[in-house]
Amino acid sequence: MIKVSILYPYRENGRFDVDYYCNTHMLLSAKRFGSALKGWSVDVGINAGPPDTKPPFAAAGHFLFDSVEAFYAVFMPVAEELTADIPNYTDGGNGQILISEIKVSV
Repeated sequence: MIKVSILYPYRENGRFDVDYYCNTHMLLSAKRFGSALKGWSVDVGINAGPPDTKPPFAAAGHFLFDSVEAFYAVFMPVAEELTADIPNYTDGGNGQILISEIKVSV
């Protein structure tokens, strides 16, 4: 199982519309990915650890797939559509992508 994470860096005075991201963009992505998608979630940054610190990331979206190949098979045909939607929820551009292999999940 792999996880595709899109991490959106926190920026002072930056715009990130969490409601749009969760309720529109992520739902659109899930619909486009279809049955290849095994699960998804969204995290919203609240701090960097110590009290009263700014988070390193405003938000992160996560998608679960059986393999990297399964992800690319459904992402590549819709990449342009999903990328074009980014300005609707942030003025910070594309997020940082991390594709990781899940070793432990409880």
